[in-house]
Amino acid sequence: MYVIRLADGTLRVPQTLSSDDGRLIGNAYVELLPGDPDYDRWLTEALTEEELAERRRRWLEENDDLEREFLAFKAEQDG
Repeated sequence: MYVIRLADGTLRVPQTLSSDDGRLIGNAYVELLPGDPDYDRWLTEALTEEELAERRRRWLEENDDLEREFLAFKAEQDG
């Protein structure tokens, strides 16, 4: 999950919630507005929605070599 900077400046910061015994309950986004005490800390790694869409597009288009490498590794492990 990525920190997402919306057009109005709001940041959507990923947050994971887990139970007391460490089991994952869920992942969600928390919205931070400019002026929030943690805003500047998260702003440095935030991506715009367009940058995030571009990363997803590139991953889908350019992961063929990585996928082949993974499938070969998996075949070795299964064999």
